[in-house]
Amino acid sequence: MNLYPLLRPLLFRLDPEAAHNLTLGGLRKLHGLGLLKPFLPEVPRLPRRVMGLDFPNPVGMAAGLDKNGEAIDALGALGFGFLELGAVTPRPQPGNPKPRLFRLPEALAIINRMGFNNLGVDHLLRNLAACSYRGILGVNLGKNFDTPIERAADDYLILLDKLYGKASFVTINISSPNTRNLRSLQGGDELDALLGAIRARQQSLADRHGQYMPVAVKIAPDLEDEQIAAMAGLFRKHRIDALIATNTTLERRGVQHLAHGQETGGLSGAPLREKSTRVIRAFHAALAGELPIIGAGGILSGRDAKAKLDAGAALVQFYSGLIYRGPELVKETIAATRNYVRA
Repeated sequence: MNLYPLLRPLLFRLDPEAAHNLTLGGLRKLHGLGLLKPFLPEVPRLPRRVMGLDFPNPVGMAAGLDKNGEAIDALGALGFGFLELGAVTPRPQPGNPKPRLFRLPEALAIINRMGFNNLGVDHLLRNLAACSYRGILGVNLGKNFDTPIERAADDYLILLDKLYGKASFVTINISSPNTRNLRSLQGGDELDALLGAIRARQQSLADRHGQYMPVAVKIAPDLEDEQIAAMAGLFRKHRIDALIATNTTLERRGVQHLAHGQETGGLSGAPLREKSTRVIRAFHAALAGELPIIGAGGILSGRDAKAKLDAGAALVQFYSGLIYRGPELVKETIAATRNYVRA
């Protein structure tokens, strides 16, 4: 029974951030009472092995929806093949001033400038320890806003130390547009140094724990061909386990005339679709398929997900699509990708 088309108009009357928190809390309560399952679609299995991990299907929940791991079990029940929590930072931080989340319904889009608002890694770790979910679970890592950009690696290493073995994989987020100067870490020397530090710590932790936890990197869609070529070389050099393409965009083409279309922050949803797919295709070519890509950005239908896989993605994930389409999008996307998963 798909109730989301009835609930969405009510939720869209609320402030976007209030609606987000209400929905997350409601899902958690319904799941805790055992009342969520009757309203969820049955999803088919479509196993996929990526980063040495066995995913039950190639469709995931993107970071940003559950930053603090407050509703892991409920979100896991929606049928996703994997969840990505966060972004989390070493210390709690409030994020940017409100309002900081805006819907653009005419464009099936969202603009956010949340600023890595979260309760810190120790809070997330407590929620991870308390959850029952045993599926593939990623955690998106960010730096605290007041950590100087030249010390950003320190924050990522703290998070890697604390989360190692507590998650299936982690993602180094160097592409959020809402933390000042963060995207400068995508540059040549800065990226080389950061990846070198991350890779060295990953190997040390693997030896210490006797298990290997993959590390992905999340990149921006606003990249030129020369940047893509240079970054691909560094991902190869440091043997990064996966690439998530892409984060939100700073571009406003096609939405600038809409209400809230000129708000600062990252734009996601349908307007990002082609831009992110272009970046996936370019990285797939530059990497010659050596590194798996998780495709994100503008997935609001099964057809959109197929386009990401055709461009070279091994897995897909979405967040804005869930806001506009609800849990049915999970089932539709899994079914639509059945014949498009690459070997």
